[in-house]
Amino acid sequence: MLDKDRLDRRIFTRRQALKAGGAGLLLIPAAGTINAILAACGPSGTSGGSNSVGRGPDPKAALSQLAAGKVFSTGPHGEQAASASDVQLSTDDIAKVKAMNATAAICLHYGGNDWSTAQVAGQKARMAELGITLLTVTDANFDAGKQVTDIETVLVRKPNIIISIPVDPVATAAAYKKAADQGVKLVFMDNVPNNLVAGKDYISDVSADNYGNGVAAGYIMADLLNRSGKIGTVFHAADFFVTKERYQGFKDTVTKNYPDIKIVEEQGISGPDFAGDAQKAAGAMLTAHPDLQAIWAVWDVPAQGVMAAARAASRQGLMVVTEDLGLTAAVSIAAKGFVKGLGAQRPFDQGVTEVNCAAYGLLGKQAPPYVALSALPVTRDNVLQAWQTVYHATAPDDLQAAFSK
Repeated sequence: MLDKDRLDRRIFTRRQALKAGGAGLLLIPAAGTINAILAACGPSGTSGGSNSVGRGPDPKAALSQLAAGKVFSTGPHGEQAASASDVQLSTDDIAKVKAMNATAAICLHYGGNDWSTAQVAGQKARMAELGITLLTVTDANFDAGKQVTDIETVLVRKPNIIISIPVDPVATAAAYKKAADQGVKLVFMDNVPNNLVAGKDYISDVSADNYGNGVAAGYIMADLLNRSGKIGTVFHAADFFVTKERYQGFKDTVTKNYPDIKIVEEQGISGPDFAGDAQKAAGAMLTAHPDLQAIWAVWDVPAQGVMAAARAASRQGLMVVTEDLGLTAAVSIAAKGFVKGLGAQRPFDQGVTEVNCAAYGLLGKQAPPYVALSALPVTRDNVLQAWQTVYHATAPDDLQAAFSK
C-alpha cells in the first residue's frame, strides 16, 4: 500500500505526454462532476476542521456555480471575458490559414512545469491542424531580462506569430512593442505588457479565470474548516496579473463571506525557487502559529514547499489548498495527503484558443480582447476526471495508483 506521506515526499519530474487528438474541442465536465465536487466538500470530507459550523453561506452552492462554468474574472484593463467558444474557425478559415504557411514562436515565462507543458501541447496540436510551423519555444526562467533577449532572438527569425506570457509587464513592454511594429501577430497568455493596446498591438489575451480559481479555493477552504479556523497564505510577491487575481479571489471569498475564518499571517515569495521560498515562509508560519489549521498556496509548486514545511514541523494534520492541477498536487489529493483541493486552470484548451486567436490575426478578423476559460474546482472525488478535462489525457499511473490505494 502506498503511504500518503511517502507519496507527498516524492518530487515528480515526469513530463506528461499529452494527446494531440481533439485539439479543436473544449472538454466540458460531465454532469456527475458537479455532484462529485460537492460530495467531496463538507464536514464528512474534512480533515482537521472544527466540529462546529462557523458563520457564512454554504460553500456548496457557490462551488456548484463554478463547476457549471461561471466566470468571475475581467481582463487586465477591465474587459468583460469572452468565451473560448466565441473564437472559432470555419472550414474556409482553416484552409486560408493553411495556405499562408505561417510560422510561430512561443516565449514562456518559465517552462518545465505541468501548466506550461500543457499550454505548449495545446498550442502545438492546434498549430499542426492549421499548418502553422513552430520555430521555437523559449524559457525565460522568470527572468525579465532573459525574456527580452529571447524575444529579440526570435524576431531575427521573422515569425508571423508570437504567443507569450510576459514575466514583467513593464520590463518586457518595449520588446513586445518592437514585435508588434514589425507586424508580428501577438497573442498573450494571462498577462499583457504595459501600454500595448488590444486590436492594435496585440490580437487577444487568453487566460484562465484566475479570480475564479481563487474563489474556488476559498470555498473549498471554507468547507474543509466548517467555515471556522485559522489559516495562513503564501502569495506571489510580484506585479503579475494572474497571481494577483487568484490571491484576491481567495481573500475576497474568505474575508467577505466567513468571519470566523481568520487569515493570521500572509507571506509573499518572489522566486525563482518558488518551492524553497514557500517552504521557508510556511515553516515560519507554523512556528509562529502552532494552532494554524491550513495554508493556501498561490500555485502547485509553492504548495510543494508548504508540504515540505509541514513534514519538517511534524504537522501531519495541516491542510493545504492551492491552484493548478500539477501532478504532485493531484497525487497528494488522491492519496489523502496534505493537499485537499484546488482551483484548476484548463491550460491545454487555453493553448488551443490562443492559436485560434492568432489565426484570427492572420485572417484580419477581430478577436475578443480578453478570453477566459472557467475555473474547475478539484477535490479527491473528481481528481481523476479533472485530470482528463485539464490535460486531454488519461490520468498517469502515479495518480491512478495513489487514488486506488
